[in-house]
Amino acid sequence: MASLFTAVAVLAVLSGGLCEEKVFLQRAGEAFSSRQHRSLLTVSNGEKFGNWTWPEMCPDKFFAVGFSLRVEANQYGADDTALNGIRLICAKDENRGFLYSIESHTGYFGDWSQPQYCPSGVLTSFQINVEPHQGLFGDDTAVNNIKFRCSSNPTLEGPGTDWGEYGLWSQVCGNGGICGIETKMEEYQYGLDDSSLNDVRFHCCAKPQQENKSQLPTVPEVYSCQRSDCTATNQPLSGRPRPQDAKGE
Repeated sequence: MASLFTAVAVLAVLSGGLCEEKVFLQRAGEAFSSRQHRSLLTVSNGEKFGNWTWPEMCPDKFFAVGFSLRVEANQYGADDTALNGIRLICAKDENRGFLYSIESHTGYFGDWSQPQYCPSGVLTSFQINVEPHQGLFGDDTAVNNIKFRCSSNPTLEGPGTDWGEYGLWSQVCGNGGICGIETKMEEYQYGLDDSSLNDVRFHCCAKPQQENKSQLPTVPEVYSCQRSDCTATNQPLSGRPRPQDAKGE
């Protein structure tokens, strides 16, 4: 009986610890698609199949701090599709306890990877690994993998496949971060060659404006002097000396 009580107590302590570390992740979908963005981050090596789909945006004041990929592993002779989807994880400031996810349209093949996060800061630019068109009778996979760069400098690479090559980096979203995603997807081909994700672009949002110090109220000018030589200073009002009578004490 004593050992049973001990086991229950240990489980209670462990459960309490897990509750303290719990992270809430909520799917945002298109709920925040009206959020204003400053620019689009693009690359030039995306493939040609499919169409651009709908945007999904982080909530206001949230930015992408991590990502997860949906990847189909090597099919060894069957039809390969490689990278099928990109899911962004959005956070507000440095609070990683309550998160939103956005992903736009994704393909139907493969499994989602464990999320990767910037150690601090937000995602600011990206680079994609693309296999070029394989010809009429080839097996197209298009986008195979992606890298992100964080505002704190680390580069994160997804667990995608390695057919193709990385192209150039996108522009950098300075003074802000990635806040939205749009994907270019080839729809399911019903037994023909599927390439799934062909291209992606990300929305860049500015961070909320910091308080402008030039607009802060200035300390009023007061006088500090001994007898008649008074000069203007920015001393606090409390306890300030009063100007002396110029004719003497």
